[in-house]
Amino acid sequence: MSHPAPSLLDPRTLRVLWTVLVVGGALAVLYLLRTVLLVLIFAVVFAYLIFPLVKLAERGLPRSGRRSLAIGAVYLVLIAALSTIAALVGPPLGRELAALGQKFPDISAQIQSGRVISNIFPRWGGAEVLDDLVRAHLPQVVEYAQRGLAGALRWLSGAWVVIMVPIFAFFFLNDAERIADTVTGAIDDQSGWRGLSRTIAHDLHSVFGEYVRALVLLSALTFVVWAALFLLAGVPYALVLAAIGAAAEFLPVVGPITAGITIVSVALFSGFAHPWLLALFIVIWRLVQDYVSSPHIMGRGVELHPGLVIFGVLAGGELAGVAGMFLSVPAIAGLRAIWRRLRDFRPGG
Repeated sequence: MSHPAPSLLDPRTLRVLWTVLVVGGALAVLYLLRTVLLVLIFAVVFAYLIFPLVKLAERGLPRSGRRSLAIGAVYLVLIAALSTIAALVGPPLGRELAALGQKFPDISAQIQSGRVISNIFPRWGGAEVLDDLVRAHLPQVVEYAQRGLAGALRWLSGAWVVIMVPIFAFFFLNDAERIADTVTGAIDDQSGWRGLSRTIAHDLHSVFGEYVRALVLLSALTFVVWAALFLLAGVPYALVLAAIGAAAEFLPVVGPITAGITIVSVALFSGFAHPWLLALFIVIWRLVQDYVSSPHIMGRGVELHPGLVIFGVLAGGELAGVAGMFLSVPAIAGLRAIWRRLRDFRPGG
């Protein structure tokens, strides 16, 4: 007795096909809206940064509408603080940038010549080998750095980005608890899934908040220490180089390495007498930041294996450029927090 051949369009096949189409369409929409999504992500980052200040300002305000008033007060304080810092640091920083811009073509030509390590350590026999290695791979490194920097500057140059980030952050801060309750409330409470979702939301809130605030503190600490030391030691373009080191703290692994090479190279070809001491200080400072400052400032939920961090930074750079590098570590830490909760979850327990 012959059996009828299974149809290619049976319900199970249709469900699988429909799921694939929906997932593919969602990914395509996310890719097309990647610029807007980045704005939303950085708005969330900014909201996490100032959230403790908003909670502090709420204590001295009346209950009615105090969240909105607290956010407005924090915005005004931040604008005043940034304006004061710009007035104090801006003029000397601008003069150093102008002077460095005039000298940059000469410095760039000397760097591309490949004699960087041998100029820092003229008596070391292995310096020539390292210079040959730098000379062989420098064009690719420079091209990658220029492409990433150009993309970041092009994205930040849009005035709408600067305006929309604090606007979206205002809405996130004002309705944070309501948004969280709406999302978790939409999950079925059967077998404890709603409680699990609230626990995961709390973990993600802690991880992202600790990471963003830690980066700002580490960056500020780097700028203050480096600026003071460079000014005392007579390093050329001290404020500019300290600002480069502070900004590099926001890009794990790649940022500090790039900043260290840039700073030592600029100091070397600008006439600083002891570039090897500067290189030694940067290495020691990196060890202090990684093994002393970061463990004390960042929470345990953000600590990741160095190999996983390097992989995440490289993968994030390939997927989304500089923004991907910046977001790679909190994304991995968040996924790890979700995996731990799901691993330990027992339905109905």
